[in-house]
Amino acid sequence: MQISIKTAKITAAIVVVLMMASILLIASPNFSVANAAEVAVAGPLPAGKTPAVITKTVCSLSIRPRLVGLGQSVLINAWLAPATQNVRAVRGYKFTLTAPNGEATVFTTDSENATAAIWFEWPATQIGEWKVKVEFPGTYFNGSTNEATQSVYYMPSSAPEETFTVQADYNPSWPPSALPTDYWTRPVDFVHREWWPILGNFPANGYDGTKDPDWNTRYPDTNPHWSAQYGFTPWAPGPKSSHIVWLELNNPAGVVGGQVGQGGNTIGSDLSTSPLLSTLVYAGRGYRNVIKPMPILINGTYLQQPTTVWQSYDLRTGKVFWEQTGINQAPTFIEYSTSVTTAAISGGAVTASLIYLSASRMIKYNPVTGAITANVSIGDTGMTSAGMYYMNQYVLSVQNLGNSVPEAQRYRLINWTIAGNSVNFATRVVSNASYARSSLPSVIDWSTGFGATVTGNTSANVYVGVNVTGYNLYTGQTLWSRYIDGASLYSGSCTVADHGKVAFSLSRLGDDYGCYMAYDLATGNLAWKSERMPYPWSSTGFGAYGVASAYGLIIHPGYAGLTAIDWDDGKIAWNYHKYSPAPFESPYTDDNGTEVFSFNSGVRIVDGMVYAYNCEHTTTWPRARGWSIVAVNMTTGKEVWSIGMPGNAAFGNNPDIGAIADGYLTMETDLGYFTVFGKGKSATTVSAPNVVLPLGSGIVIQGTVLDQSPAQPGTPCVSKEFMTLQMEYLHLQTSQGGLWGNETIIGVPVMLTALGSDGSYVDLGTVTTDGYYGTFSKSWTPPKEGDYKIIASFSGDNSYGSSSATTSVSIGPAAEQIEIPEQIPPVDYTMTIVGVGIALAIVVFAAVALATVLILRKK
Repeated sequence: MQISIKTAKITAAIVVVLMMASILLIASPNFSVANAAEVAVAGPLPAGKTPAVITKTVCSLSIRPRLVGLGQSVLINAWLAPATQNVRAVRGYKFTLTAPNGEATVFTTDSENATAAIWFEWPATQIGEWKVKVEFPGTYFNGSTNEATQSVYYMPSSAPEETFTVQADYNPSWPPSALPTDYWTRPVDFVHREWWPILGNFPANGYDGTKDPDWNTRYPDTNPHWSAQYGFTPWAPGPKSSHIVWLELNNPAGVVGGQVGQGGNTIGSDLSTSPLLSTLVYAGRGYRNVIKPMPILINGTYLQQPTTVWQSYDLRTGKVFWEQTGINQAPTFIEYSTSVTTAAISGGAVTASLIYLSASRMIKYNPVTGAITANVSIGDTGMTSAGMYYMNQYVLSVQNLGNSVPEAQRYRLINWTIAGNSVNFATRVVSNASYARSSLPSVIDWSTGFGATVTGNTSANVYVGVNVTGYNLYTGQTLWSRYIDGASLYSGSCTVADHGKVAFSLSRLGDDYGCYMAYDLATGNLAWKSERMPYPWSSTGFGAYGVASAYGLIIHPGYAGLTAIDWDDGKIAWNYHKYSPAPFESPYTDDNGTEVFSFNSGVRIVDGMVYAYNCEHTTTWPRARGWSIVAVNMTTGKEVWSIGMPGNAAFGNNPDIGAIADGYLTMETDLGYFTVFGKGKSATTVSAPNVVLPLGSGIVIQGTVLDQSPAQPGTPCVSKEFMTLQMEYLHLQTSQGGLWGNETIIGVPVMLTALGSDGSYVDLGTVTTDGYYGTFSKSWTPPKEGDYKIIASFSGDNSYGSSSATTSVSIGPAAEQIEIPEQIPPVDYTMTIVGVGIALAIVVFAAVALATVLILRKK
């Protein structure tokens, strides 16, 4: 790679300014409060000072790499031996960097604490040899009464001058590791550091996207603060296919039958009425509560009793790592911490804790063992709610000081940390300040620091108006308030704050129905009123009690489908309808009268897709046939995939879809299956005749490509167009021919190649496996003698990882031609025989004629 020298100089000039600023920041000493009065003086030992210790020093210098390309940087390290005490930093390192043209840059800086070291990156702005010199002028510390920080003088020293060379071309570094497109597993090796954008865990609470320099490119029009607030999970891929990796039946449900007839249920009443959602995923491990029959000692006898069991399981296989009972306060989010082994180290290995948080308690769990590592009581602090986990390791809570305190001073905003294992809540408080409210605003836009509350009557038939109030998040101060006369609020749970606005759904606004309104959070000005949502159902207030926001869009689930509203102007970007494949199944229609299925649950937004499933507020029995979970493209509103396995949302119990991480989605279906969608393993086999064949012989190459996922091991891999049909056939007892029996399943492509022992390469073409058996075959006549390695390769797709197999065939010399000796042709006596026959016939005829004449004469 080459860049122009002019461009490099301009870039380098900018970089130098930034680098020098960072050097000053890095080198600034960080004295502890206890030693704030200590004086450190650079240079010769001050006159009249007699330190307790005078020590010689050795100054060292390191540069890497020694060869760089124009526009790259070198890392420069300098340090002293011996090092300083852990709260001290030596002063006055003098660096001289001389460019190839003789221009010198000189600056001074201080070390970091403890190591007496300093490091920085220097941009290579000129081609040729650079020289680097570092000099330490000495540093005097006046000390304290503490022997560990007694007075000391570090004597001057310098390191030998070092050089590095800049060339025109870049010096290539470790090649970047491309994001995986094939099947992959955890743990991810450190060489794949570039994979970090897809390794996010679930949920994304406390994430701060401003630390990602590519956030705007990766997640356009998406609020980078506290992203999980409205259903959006960054830094994680979602499943691009309806392929099921594994599933297990926990709460059997479905049609009851018999005397009940078509009646049924969508959750097993024998164990629990709670969904078995996976609420957490960390490092490829899921965590969930499962209701299981467990032996419980009752009156001296162990009896099987439904018991809540907290499990840790492998997201890709379902293997259970461990399970515990008695965990009634299961965690709901993740904390990340960086270990600090010495005062000199500002960062280290990252560890994680699983966190349970309520208004009365904070509990930390070890994700590897499930052990409790901290259990902190908050109940006696007067917190009015569980607080908001707004940033990694930090929570905002509102404290009520009690009725004995005047109303104006009664509430405090407490900023506290969950970091560490201290059980004393007071040690966790970072700051507190007077607060004008008894609670945080109902909805918060963390990128602006504003929040809002929206209240009003939720009946479409009552015109009592809607109140909208904006607040300063950090003071609780009321910024503005608006009253919308003649309006009915659909549901406060459909309110969302993002992009500097607060938006909420209205059942009715005068003579208008089914729209969203948005106000500017800073000013309280009306930003927009949306277009009407799809008629007749979504536009008249039939929808889910929830909302999602990401990629510049508000997603509202309704009985007519999913509606995407643009944050900028309130226009409807798209409507998605899940149409019934047959009439008489759904009472709901679009504006053309075509039957559609309703959406009445929360949604997840991951990796540019929105995931949702069909359900009703109160399920009608028999349940509508054709309900599905769907994946919809956030940009176009087009369906990516769907499958007839909706979530468990019976009787108004409307849980969200479960966790989504590493390309996998977890959910409990309405049949009681805990199901995981995502990419699975495949296995390819290939065989050829196991004999030496003569040249010119044709052979048949045959093999299989089979799904190895735990849900259906050994079944055929099928093309993406028929994945849903295959999964519904295997797990829902549907016809392989589809609803109307007119579909034919197609397999997957397999590339066949032959490698000759002489190095030749033969492309045998691509064959497609049989969609019902997973088999393939190919006829081929090897062109010449030798051994051939036959390779069958399946490249994988959104449903399966790749796989391949090899076999071999040997071709010998052509078979020898059999020589047949020339034969003397036998004498052909045919005409002779014919002639003799004719002569005999004449003789016989003559004799008969003579005899006849004689007989006649006698008469």
